[in-house]
Amino acid sequence: MKCPYCGDQESKVVDSRHSEDGISIRRRRECLACGKRFTTYETVERLPIVVIKKDGSRQSFDRNKIFNGMVRACEKRPVAMADLERAVDEIEQTVQNSLEREIRTSDIGELVMERLKPLDEVAYVRFASVYRQFKDINTFMQELNKILAEK
Repeated sequence: MKCPYCGDQESKVVDSRHSEDGISIRRRRECLACGKRFTTYETVERLPIVVIKKDGSRQSFDRNKIFNGMVRACEKRPVAMADLERAVDEIEQTVQNSLEREIRTSDIGELVMERLKPLDEVAYVRFASVYRQFKDINTFMQELNKILAEK
């Protein structure tokens, strides 16, 4: 690890702790050349995921798009942002843990709906109505009836 003060490549780890987010490890290091201490963070390198859109085009996976879609579905609903962040984290982890490097938007949509349903049924129906592109009131009612049957 290169020292930010003198540029020397040699340092030793003085202390290691899990960071507050639980995703990385915080390390205190001491430069063997100048003796100054500095902090580094070690995280797992994630492989890039490609999303295949409905029209067949491809783009990089962007968790912000999922989060923004969920926020829109939960607008004026009593859903905490922390719950949405946790849901997006779970979705991203599921996608990363799959052995595939490509995922369809339809699969992402299903993951979002799985996470929204227990958080807020109204937000779930809002998201489903856009995602599934309900053609008329009958298809909308079928989805509502499914929710009512599960209770």
